[in-house]
Amino acid sequence: MSLSPDKSAGWLLLVFTLPTAKASARVGVWRKLQRYGAIALPASGYVLPTSPPNQERLEWLATSIRSSRGQAAVAQVRSFDELRDEQIEEMFNEARTREYQAIERDLKKFSKSRNEEKAEAGIVRLKRRLKQIAEIDFFGCPVRARIEEALRQLERGDEAERERARKHNIKDYLGRTWITRPKPGIDRVASAWLIVRYIDSQAKFAFGNDSRPHPNAIPFDMFNTDGFGHVGNDCTFETLIKSFNLKDSRLRLVAQAIHDADLSDDRFGREEALGIDRILDGWNKQGMPNEEVLRKGMEMIEGLYDGIR
Repeated sequence: MSLSPDKSAGWLLLVFTLPTAKASARVGVWRKLQRYGAIALPASGYVLPTSPPNQERLEWLATSIRSSRGQAAVAQVRSFDELRDEQIEEMFNEARTREYQAIERDLKKFSKSRNEEKAEAGIVRLKRRLKQIAEIDFFGCPVRARIEEALRQLERGDEAERERARKHNIKDYLGRTWITRPKPGIDRVASAWLIVRYIDSQAKFAFGNDSRPHPNAIPFDMFNTDGFGHVGNDCTFETLIKSFNLKDSRLRLVAQAIHDADLSDDRFGREEALGIDRILDGWNKQGMPNEEVLRKGMEMIEGLYDGIR
């Protein structure tokens, strides 16, 4: 459902009061208005451009205020006496500019960070925040393009650096045992499927929270160890694909689905692997043996590969 305004439809105005004792309710209302992208007018009230989603949000917020013994009304306004539409649009763009600039400052910090893991996690959070701001950027704030490009540049630099370091020869990984954590989820199951299908059809798998008792095994999707795992914004499945330079257009689509199911960041907007993830979680909760979860899960990934478009 689009939040883009119809400029001919005017504005939505929320005016409200809350009892003095309802401080927590007032903070809650203010936070929701921030999340919706509303701006405060100089006189009184909060305004949003007219659109069905915005109207629904303000109507529900007004209902919530009334339930807290406050008073609230939502009005549709064609124009304001002392404020031209262009001035109000500029107020929205100024509010979004401040939010975009906060992201820009953090991006500069992460680009200089020596703690790669912390920086990468921070960039993921900033991407999520950038998406949230873009959704309430009703009038195309000009700063947005600059922030998006800065983020792309930072990711390209990190990606180029990783590409130089992560190429591996499949011949060096034949006849090996691979180790991962117990209770395998979507990323580990999909990674095991990829290993068997593209790297070594005779690969063996072991499970443990510590790879040290298995010095000859290749760790994957394990914490605080060498091997194959999350790199930057990539899940383990994506890391393996890039590490072994696997070229398969359908595999790329599977990787997008695994990424979205594992990291829950909706980066690619793919939902095909979400059900598989839930099933694996259910089997693990039932106490199904790791080997059985892996075997049955790999069969589902094979089906996903055959059916994804």
